[in-house]
Amino acid sequence: MLHSRLLNYIDEVARTGSIRKAANRLNVAASAISRQILALEMQLGTPIFQRLPKKLILTAAGEILIGHVRQTLKELTRAQAKIEELKGLRRGEITVAMMSGLASNLVPGTVREFRMANPRVKLSLTLYNTGAEIQSAVANGEADLGIGFDFAKDANLKLLGRAVAKLGGVMAPDHPLAKRASIRLSDCIDYPIVIADQSSAIRPYLDAAFSRAALDLHPIIETNSIEIMRQAAILNNGITFLTPFDIDFERRAGRLVYVAIRELADDAQALMLIGHKRGTSAIASVLAEILKAMMQEAVS
Repeated sequence: MLHSRLLNYIDEVARTGSIRKAANRLNVAASAISRQILALEMQLGTPIFQRLPKKLILTAAGEILIGHVRQTLKELTRAQAKIEELKGLRRGEITVAMMSGLASNLVPGTVREFRMANPRVKLSLTLYNTGAEIQSAVANGEADLGIGFDFAKDANLKLLGRAVAKLGGVMAPDHPLAKRASIRLSDCIDYPIVIADQSSAIRPYLDAAFSRAALDLHPIIETNSIEIMRQAAILNNGITFLTPFDIDFERRAGRLVYVAIRELADDAQALMLIGHKRGTSAIASVLAEILKAMMQEAVS
């Protein structure tokens, strides 16, 4: 490996039959190639090239040497490939378990940034309905990383990143309440309300807040799909209740706005990134760092 430059010089001269042609192909000075070959011949005590008027050909000693040279170069290429794989910078596969609401917002931007730097790494993104399912996938080794809200403590898992955001009102930019700095739940009930159903982690917070405010909840749509909640808010002049994590893409695109709701000021959700307690691969750690940065940016 330390003498790979000289080995490449010998191989290229043997292939082209010319120091000048080899120099052009390797983009080095012909004198540098000639000097190193002469030094090697002096060390060996015999020429490895026969200098003919218009061509250099291998001597008997050169034929023996070239086999060693080419085998060494092949081994060097294989060794370099293995080292890059060990570092996790060229290829591999990462499986991420995540909640469905993140599929069209936080994660795609992260994936784009990661893929630009690591184009040969395969990403497997699997959607789950509950945090318990995500935790189980990571604990069982089915996923390298898990991302979702309010995970319970698990001795088999390690918390890699955490960002907290409050539930608020989400609506289209032209909604009558969109320009306000904050609103109350009582401001919302005069408009179509789209709400997460009872299977969602969001719903208990909302039920408690409406109960404290002594308001009856009459949604026009009740769903377990955050995507439906987002689209209904855009198309039906309605209001839904989500965190900034859930609408990151739409906020950047100017399709939705987030407005703080006073009764939900103390109700926050923690977006958490988890891995196995044994640790993750080098390349999964690279993805984890990008995800953590995106999580913090979404609430900044």
